[in-house]
Amino acid sequence: MTQDTPKGDRIAKVLSRSGVASRREAERMIEAGRVSVNGRTITSPALNVAETDRIVVDGKPIGPPDPPRLWLYHKPAGLVTSAADDQGRDTVFDALPGDLPRVMSVGRLDINSEGLLLLTNDGGVKRKLELPSTGWLRRYRVRIKGSVSEAKLDELRAGITVEGVTYQPMTVTFDRQQGANAWLTISIREGKNREIRRAMEAVGAQVNRLIRVSYGPFQLGNLAQGAVEEVKRKVLRDQLGLPAEEEAPRARRPVNRPRKPGAGPAPKPQRRR
Repeated sequence: MTQDTPKGDRIAKVLSRSGVASRREAERMIEAGRVSVNGRTITSPALNVAETDRIVVDGKPIGPPDPPRLWLYHKPAGLVTSAADDQGRDTVFDALPGDLPRVMSVGRLDINSEGLLLLTNDGGVKRKLELPSTGWLRRYRVRIKGSVSEAKLDELRAGITVEGVTYQPMTVTFDRQQGANAWLTISIREGKNREIRRAMEAVGAQVNRLIRVSYGPFQLGNLAQGAVEEVKRKVLRDQLGLPAEEEAPRARRPVNRPRKPGAGPAPKPQRRR
């Protein structure tokens, strides 16, 4: 006779939904002995927990999961997209406003890249936005040293393999020559590590500035460098197909009560103009 799987969700998933860390980071925290459930330290993420279980991380109990939220962040160049850096470099999370809850980045931008970086408090949203099957277009403004021929750009449009890594066809537009540099607009769907830089190097072009201007339906627009702006929750729900949050009860309509004898006829309702 097989034993039923305990009810509830995996502990790492619960920690991720509560904004503590991504699921992978939560698993590392568990293995490091930083998490306890009902007063007992756990070291394996192979545990299901229920809403009634008391979960503590680094001595502090976690709160109930917040509704999924998403922020647009205009990342400046010079920041590492990681929670900590072993070389001591400044990170994106060091630069974020102090009133922001704990957030995770959706994908990465390398230290020399800038532009739109999505941030979320929900591990499920993070995974959904990062999945290759989502297929959302990521659009970049790219400045290269010198110029590049249309024949070389056609190689990128057809898909290119660099050092054993195959990159899907890119949408590439040559925008303008500006002195010693040229500006391109490049759109990709996968977002592999340093994809645009490596692909451009393979066709003999060196990228000296890379700005992400959109990620799927989310646009950088006029967001100032270093600024953060939250996406409206309705927009987030509509774009990701998330269930609607529980709404506050509607105000009750007034009840037409019987009038007291002698009070005269009831006044006619006024029509709004």
